[in-house]
Parts: sequence; structure tokens; C-alpha cells
Amino acid sequence: MTDPVRRHAVFTASAALLVLTLSGCSAEAPRATPTTFTPAQSMPSDSAAAGLTPVHPLGEPVVIASGLAAPWSILRLPDGATLISERDTTLVRELLPDGSLRETGTVEAAEPNGEGGLLGLAFLADEAAPGGDGWVYAYFSTATDNRIERMPLAGSPGSHTLGAPTVILSGIPRAGNHNGGRIAFGPDGLLYASIGDAGNTANAQDLDALGGKILRLTATGQVPAENPFNTLVYSFGHRNPQGLAWDSRGQLWASEFGQNTWDELNRIVPGGNYGWPLVEGQAGDPAYLDPEQQWSTDQASPSGIAIVNDTIFMASLRGERLWSIPITDASSTDTPTEWFVHSFGRLRDVVSGPAGTLWFVSNNTDGRGSPAAGDDRLYQVKVAP
Repeated sequence: MTDPVRRHAVFTASAALLVLTLSGCSAEAPRATPTTFTPAQSMPSDSAAAGLTPVHPLGEPVVIASGLAAPWSILRLPDGATLISERDTTLVRELLPDGSLRETGTVEAAEPNGEGGLLGLAFLADEAAPGGDGWVYAYFSTATDNRIERMPLAGSPGSHTLGAPTVILSGIPRAGNHNGGRIAFGPDGLLYASIGDAGNTANAQDLDALGGKILRLTATGQVPAENPFNTLVYSFGHRNPQGLAWDSRGQLWASEFGQNTWDELNRIVPGGNYGWPLVEGQAGDPAYLDPEQQWSTDQASPSGIAIVNDTIFMASLRGERLWSIPITDASSTDTPTEWFVHSFGRLRDVVSGPAGTLWFVSNNTDGRGSPAAGDDRLYQVKVAP
């Protein structure tokens, strides 16, 4: 296993952008200077993390459900129900107590193609929503773009339904690959979305393009007042980020597919430039933010991540394993550990499960894996110090 060398340069996003502008690189230089704000709601003090002990899997995973078709996102709801998106069928499936699955709804406008289709799911509780429960958000590909819409959720566990959709954001570049697709609400109550460069590397350094970014938007798709560029862009210089999660301090972390050399785990700061396509992996260049950890692409190809007790768990596709990475302080991590290597095939998403467990889903039916009978499956494993 590669033991990455970790570099911890401290500089403001404004300084990073200034260096990039003066470096004479061929990509279009950013035309705005970010502020260095720290949203109070999303950054509690370090004492919030005091006493947290890193956790790791205990024993072997057990199957909760089987027969999924190219599952992409696991969404656990506050009422105890669980929804799972299927990329190619564009169905949202609900898990029942006996392990069977029922159709909760479908995203009619989604059009699968390559890595595109129905991707990430997120939930926002809202008693004012039709049905009185809240909204399910979906990130998906159409024939012409990627977009985010929300659908009112009604019913109770075992009988949930999705209502008529409302588009929150459209015009996100799409392609047969590099569509990003993870969405999640942060501790600040705002929606974050990981956006791939859609195969056009120039998108990542262009602040006027949505591709190659992590976006931050309100629940209705507006620009939050504190965003660093006064647009939806929160960070840039990304190739194909597919994992988003926050630690106990409110710090955002993201996993990202590299090209031929390094996959990445990044600590995301507002206005940060993560270097793609000018650098890949840890370059030691002060113009860009280095990843906190990096892996060769045959060990990772990371998608979903989850954080439990300040331990990052990362699902790996090509690597066919689950990684655990303890967070040691506000800005650094400890040595990664690999679990279940080549035991369950390609792993797409991972979430915190019920008390003391972790859930993850295989992704062997997406056209790149080698599905076995019953694939794809949702698994549960216990975690403890």
C-alpha cells in the first residue's frame, strides 16, 4: 500500500489565487478573489472533537438487501427509512425491514449514458413541503445537462412516495464520464454538490463554468451570501469529486478521482483551488491545495465517503475495497487502512448505519464490474474502537 507523504502548507485562498494568476499558466486565470470567511455554523470549536476515538470495522459484513441495479447513493431518512438511487433504471428504491425493495418513485427526466444517470440523493426536512415530511433532492443527467431537482416526500417507512419535481439547478455540464454527482446538506443547512469536469479539463479552472467544482447553494438553488466568489462556486480545480462528508468540527472533506496517477482525499476550504488539470496529487506547489491523502488509481477510484467518530470511510470502485482514514486534528489525517480488499467487488457508497454500524453498497452491475448472482448488494458491518 502506498503511504502518502502529507504536506500541510498554510495559506489563504486569496494568496493561492494570486500565485496562480502570476504563474502564467495556460488555463484561464480566475477573475475574482475569494474571501477567507469561516461560516460560524459549520465550524464549531476543536473541543467538539475532543474524546472521539477512531473506529474500524469489526467482523465480516452481512447482506441487508440484494438485487440492486447499478446503485449509486444510499439515503438514510430521519424516520428510519432508507432510499437507494439506481443510476441506469433511474428508480429510487426503498428498503423494507425484510430486506426487500420497493419503488418509491422515478426521476423521469433522467437519461442514463455512460457514467451519467440518476446519481446522488439528499434530504431536507420541511413541514411546509407538500406531504409534510420534506424534500428528496436528486442529482441526475438528462440528454443535455446534469441538474438537481427536489421532490416532496410523503408517507411513512415502507410506503414512501415522491411527488412532482421542481428543478433547483440546471445547465451543469454532462458527458459520458466525469459527471461528479454527490449532493449533501452541510451543518450550515446549505446544499453542497460535487461536479465533475465532464471531460473538458478547462472547466475546472474557469470560475464562470460549473464543471470541475464543488458548489454551495440554498435549498432553492440560490447563491448564499457568504460564498467566496459571489456565485455558486465553493471550491474549484476538481476533476471528478464524488464523496462529500463533514467531521465533528464542521470541516468538509471530499474524495476525488484522479486521471492516471493519483486519486485524492481533499480537505475543502472556501475558495480553494485544488489544481486540476495543472497538477494531479500532491505537487507541493503553493499555488494549489494538496490532497491530504492520495492513492494510486488501482487502489482506489473513490466514490462515496462517510465520517464516523472522525474516521473517514471511503468506498473504492476500481480498488474494490473500503478505506478508513482517522482524522487527527483540524487539518490532518493518519495513515489509511484498507478493508475487505476484493471481497465484494466495486464499492460505490458508504453511510453511517444504525447505532454502531456502517452501511455500504457494491456496484458490480454498472457495466464495469463482474456481477455475481444477487449483485448488487447493500451490506452492514459493525464498527468500534
